[in-house]
Amino acid sequence: MTPILNRNPEFRFVLSACLVASELFIMSVTNANAVGTGNRLKTIFGHLQQQEISSYVTPHVTSASAGVADTLPFKYTVDNPKLTLEQRQFYEENGFLVIKKLVSPQKLDLYRNRFTAICKKEVIVPGMTIMRDIAIKDSEFVPGEQAVTKIQDFQRDDVLFDYCALPEVVEYVECFTGPDVIAMHTMLINKPPDSGKMTSRHPMHQDLHYFPFRPADRIVCSWTAMQKINRENGCLVVIPGTHKGELLVHEYPKWEGGVNKMYHGIQNYDPSQSRVHLEMEEGDTVFFHPILIHGSGTNRSKGFRKSISCHYASGQAHYIDVKGTEQETIADEIYEIIRRKLGRDVDITFADVWKYKSRPVKGENTLNST
Repeated sequence: MTPILNRNPEFRFVLSACLVASELFIMSVTNANAVGTGNRLKTIFGHLQQQEISSYVTPHVTSASAGVADTLPFKYTVDNPKLTLEQRQFYEENGFLVIKKLVSPQKLDLYRNRFTAICKKEVIVPGMTIMRDIAIKDSEFVPGEQAVTKIQDFQRDDVLFDYCALPEVVEYVECFTGPDVIAMHTMLINKPPDSGKMTSRHPMHQDLHYFPFRPADRIVCSWTAMQKINRENGCLVVIPGTHKGELLVHEYPKWEGGVNKMYHGIQNYDPSQSRVHLEMEEGDTVFFHPILIHGSGTNRSKGFRKSISCHYASGQAHYIDVKGTEQETIADEIYEIIRRKLGRDVDITFADVWKYKSRPVKGENTLNST
């Protein structure tokens, strides 16, 4: 892999300036404590200068960036001491960041049990969408949890929404959205063992395709593994650095076995692009940008693969009109579903749909105030 500095001349220039500053600081002071501080600064930047992106996983840490970040050109993160300088630069370069063991097994057990209760219809959640895989959607013989591949829009269920409001999750979310945090889209995914038609995979896509709110750089997804997730059971696949691009045209992929509802993929996707498979342990959480190209593979195991996620946006974000854009197709598809449920004459906007899906987490909610 190419070192960060070789790929980013602007960062290399700023880094060089900081190295010179640390050298001058060491040379110009005589106080032992001050010299020690300068040496530490030099050590930090020396480490970054030599580093290659050899790992896509970072431990759950809380150390700050020591004020050095103030001099660096950050776009996709906001000033917040939660991220280390290394973590922040990694997200800026790659568009995602994995935090190990962020969510406890006890919390995940709580969400698993709630999911089971929902599948057994012991709990009814208003407005929640329950989805079945295309391979089993017409079967009358698939019971309970095995029939459900995903639940969406659980923002009105306090048990599952507890995940979206976990302090240990939200304190990382604020590094991308800022202090005003709105939960916009919620999912618990129960990826089924593949039937042989490869319908359990998810095409490579960008989440912003579905979202009529901006700015994209103040949106982030938190995606937590509820069990060990690897290539066998269909882990996430990402293309590092694609968050720096633009929203591409999406469509239903022309797969022989069919594709699940709203599983849109990038039109003319180039499979030769370098991909990274995010193998994760229970409780590991990845945060990623809405323009990052990603998807998930086929579940070749014999069991269901579970994860829980929430997309967040800044409370200071705003809605856009998607008419005439590549997002108009997904908006029309959603309108058609709503009309089938509520009647052909229903008067609703795409923004109204997302206002209903969302729920404030903390801070101001200017986004949904009108």
